[in-house]
Amino acid sequence: MKTETLEKISIHKPSITEREIEYVNDAIRTGWGDKCYDYIKRFEKSFAAYQGSKYALATSSCTGAIHLSLAAMGVGPGDEVIVPDINWIASVVPVTYLGAMPVFIDVLEDTWCMDPSKIEAAITPRTKAIIAVHLYGNLAEMEPIMTIAHKHNLKVLEDAAEGFGSLYKGRKAGTWGDVGVYSFHGAKTMSTGEGGMLITDNDALIERIRILSDHGRDPKVNRVFWMAETGYKYKMSNLQAAMGCAQIERADELVEKKREIFGWYQELLGKVEGIRLNPELPHTRNSYWMPTAVFDPSLHVNNQELMAYLKEQNIDSRPMFYPLSSLPMFEEIPENKVSYSLYHRALNLPSHHETTKAQVERVCSTILHYLEFINK
Repeated sequence: MKTETLEKISIHKPSITEREIEYVNDAIRTGWGDKCYDYIKRFEKSFAAYQGSKYALATSSCTGAIHLSLAAMGVGPGDEVIVPDINWIASVVPVTYLGAMPVFIDVLEDTWCMDPSKIEAAITPRTKAIIAVHLYGNLAEMEPIMTIAHKHNLKVLEDAAEGFGSLYKGRKAGTWGDVGVYSFHGAKTMSTGEGGMLITDNDALIERIRILSDHGRDPKVNRVFWMAETGYKYKMSNLQAAMGCAQIERADELVEKKREIFGWYQELLGKVEGIRLNPELPHTRNSYWMPTAVFDPSLHVNNQELMAYLKEQNIDSRPMFYPLSSLPMFEEIPENKVSYSLYHRALNLPSHHETTKAQVERVCSTILHYLEFINK
């Protein structure tokens, strides 16, 4: 069969219904003047209620939410922040914005998230915070991470950009740390096109974050256009928040669909010798944002070559993130053996909400055909 006759299978796109269109149209028609923040406030309130958190603040990106949170935690020049090595760059660049240094530690072989046993050896007198990341919907081990943080008086930023809808010991991802952050990029389980959110139960932190997020204006100081200090501008637009209001109302539906799609991959690839998919450990519930296959070295898979083959068959895919320490702006840490052994033999698979079982079957059969070919 010629490739051009094959239906394209996209890796991600948001789920849009008439509800999203209705809310955004309303924001376009009426959300101006004294109503210009109405959907933002509604989205923040709804999101906080869904997560079970005291406060929520909508932002223009998850990167912005991380930047604000770290700044409010007092991270600054000369400080160190511990982060997992396998990760998207957005979790780390805000550390550098503040003049601090990321300290990369290795990840666990099963979840690909931060290895708690590596944290204490990385702590120095300059360590200020830990960023725990829930990768592809998989759960970082938050209980031991929080125990170590409390022992050493460190703040924890819980990056749930990819973990929306996942549960760790019955609590939603993002609700364990001092601050939790989320992404609503168009690829995520719930989306506002671009955008982010931070949540916290800490009164002092949210007060500080709100000042920093509004150019340094203190709402307690009743002086129009008076800035007490230099701040930032990471506000989400009312139009994006309108879409977010519709998406959070559909949150359980969106997460359940992701879990259903992953179940199809599990049926077809989960029992294949030498292939590991996203885990769901007994104390977790995985939202499976991005189904990911890790191939055993014995299968001789190079993810770039497999991606090229899938592209020939009109199937989109993505590689696993590089170890951040391997990027040119940082210093390599080959001692992070799990991170450096994982990334080149792992692949993200198509999983947007309109993905059908027949499409998953085609993806899986194409991968298995490739494995059979290269391992003759």
